[in-house]
Amino acid sequence: MADKFGHLPRGPGRVLKAAKWSIQGLAAAWLHESSFRLEVCLFVVLAPMGIWLGQTPVEQVLLVGVLILVLAAELLNSAIEAVIERFGNELHDLAGRAKDMGSAAVFVLMMNALLAWGLILGPRLFFT
Repeated sequence: MADKFGHLPRGPGRVLKAAKWSIQGLAAAWLHESSFRLEVCLFVVLAPMGIWLGQTPVEQVLLVGVLILVLAAELLNSAIEAVIERFGNELHDLAGRAKDMGSAAVFVLMMNALLAWGLILGPRLFFT
């Protein structure tokens, strides 16, 4: 129950509820978003490779971390799209712009992942 300021109580119960809501969000993304499913499949393949190919803990964190950022951006993009669809299917410039910007955010982070993997692993593969 919220206090007089609208703050929910803190503690283990709140953390468990937040975790439950997060898992529900992941499940919804998996069920309804084909892009998210594809990116999770790529993560399942590439994350172990990143841990294996990274020579230092920093490299390992970078190789896996950029992949996690792509997943997070995809979740946010899907949330934006769901909210826009909630309010109607009619074309609107602002709705289109918001969807395009969400998609662009995912694209930018994918390019970031490609850059990180290329800069870390490229010299080993091509210059050894």
